[in-house]
Amino acid sequence: MKAIVLYKSKSGFVKKYAKWIAEALKADLFEASKVNVNKLMDYDVIVYGGGLHAAGINGLKKITNNYDKLKDKKIVVFGSGASPSTSKAISEVKNKNFSAEQQQHIQFYYLRGGVDFNKLPFIDKMLLRLLNIKIQAKAKRKIKLSSDEIGMLSAIKKPVDFTKKENINELIAYITTSSI
Repeated sequence: MKAIVLYKSKSGFVKKYAKWIAEALKADLFEASKVNVNKLMDYDVIVYGGGLHAAGINGLKKITNNYDKLKDKKIVVFGSGASPSTSKAISEVKNKNFSAEQQQHIQFYYLRGGVDFNKLPFIDKMLLRLLNIKIQAKAKRKIKLSSDEIGMLSAIKKPVDFTKKENINELIAYITTSSI
């Protein structure tokens, strides 16, 4: 079983998971922009990881736009974000990123990452600052903040990292125990 792990990581959390997954599978590891779809045809298993932003998986179009070419492969996608996993959030991510057919064939995992404001690209920093202003305004109006909002306020001041190597165990088990 020849496997490749692709990733698109803005602040390093997705890259960390991708490295762990590639090590566990003895797979080739590439930043997604360095690989074209023709290269993917050489592999039996394709793992793609991207950061989550508004339920979208960064860079996933490389897989979904080429699904017809890749659908005979075992495809696993993971998304990483700072929020805790909920079934509602996972359903939202699946529905936003995959067609009904793709959802039947592509296995999705959520791997909790983190937030490191200092490592984000400029536009993401600006978006996070705007979100921070919105959350602070809500707090000033004495509106109860969710745990995610409270965490986001503190994450801008100090990086948070929720990655754990054992978070990949279910993904690895799926790949190594199920057939293509």
